[in-house]
Amino acid sequence: MLNEIWVLVTGSLVGITCGLTGVFLILRKMAMIADAISHTVLFGIVMAFIVTQTLNGVWMMIGAGIAGILTAYLVQVLQSNGLQEDASIGVVFTTLFAAGVLLITLFAGNVHLDVEHVLMGEIAFVPWNTWTFVGITMPKAVWMLLFVLLLNILFLVVFYKELKISTFDPVFAMSLGLPLVFLHYAFMTLVSFTTVAAFDSVGAVLVVAMLIVPASTGYLLSKSIKVMLISSMAVGIMSAIGGYYFAKLFDTSIAGMMATTAGLIFMLVFLFRPYEGLLVKKRKLTNIHEIVVK
Repeated sequence: MLNEIWVLVTGSLVGITCGLTGVFLILRKMAMIADAISHTVLFGIVMAFIVTQTLNGVWMMIGAGIAGILTAYLVQVLQSNGLQEDASIGVVFTTLFAAGVLLITLFAGNVHLDVEHVLMGEIAFVPWNTWTFVGITMPKAVWMLLFVLLLNILFLVVFYKELKISTFDPVFAMSLGLPLVFLHYAFMTLVSFTTVAAFDSVGAVLVVAMLIVPASTGYLLSKSIKVMLISSMAVGIMSAIGGYYFAKLFDTSIAGMMATTAGLIFMLVFLFRPYEGLLVKKRKLTNIHEIVVK
C-alpha cells in the first residue's frame, strides 16, 4: 500500500511540476523545444557522468541544465541565420540525442544508464530507491521533484510579471528594458531541470506528455494565465492518478498509461468543453440549420 502511495505521489508531482512549466511553453509557442530538450538532456547527463564518474542527482541536474541551455542556444543560432524554427529544432535535437547515445555506448556501457530506461523509465521501482534528508526518508525521485517544484514556484513568483509581458508582447518588454535573453535561458534551464528530475522514474516520454498535454488542456479551458496554471496542474494530477489505476487494470506500462490518460482528457475537453467544444459547436450549427429550414 505504501509503495502504491509513493508511485501516485511521484506521478502527481511530475504532473504538477511539468504542468507549471508547460503553461509558458505553450504560451510562448515553444512546445517542440520541450520535446527536444527532454531528449538532448541525455547528452548532458552522460557528459556529467563522464566528468564526475558518478550518477549523483546534483551532477545530473547540472549536466542537464547545461544541455538545455546549449539546445536553446543552438536552435536560436540556426534560426537567426535563416533556418526555419522547426528545422533548427530537428537538427539540434537529433544531433545531440545521437551524440548522447554514442557516448553511452562508448563510455557508460557498464553503468545503469541506458536509452530505453531514459525514454520509458519505470515508476513502479521508485519506492525502492530512497534518500534520507534531515531524518526524513523518501524516494529519491520524490526529493528531486520536490526540489524542482520549489524552483519552478520560486521562478514564477519572482519573474511572473516579466514572463507574462515578454510572452505576449516581447517588443514592449524590450522597450521596458526587461532582460529577455536572461529570461529565455533561465526558463530553458528550468525546463531541463524539470525534465531530468523525472527521468529516472518516468522517462522522457511521460515528461514530454506532461509538459505539453496538461498545459494545452488548460489553454482550452482558461481565459487567464492563473486559471491555466491551476487547470494544467489539475489535469497533470488526474492523468497521473487515473493512468496508474488504468495501468493496474490493463496490466501495462504505468508511465505509458499516464501519458495516454493525459491525451484522453485533452480529447474530452477538446470535444465537449462548454460553448467551444468541437461537438458542442457542431450541435449548435445543426440546431441553427434546423431553425433556418423551419
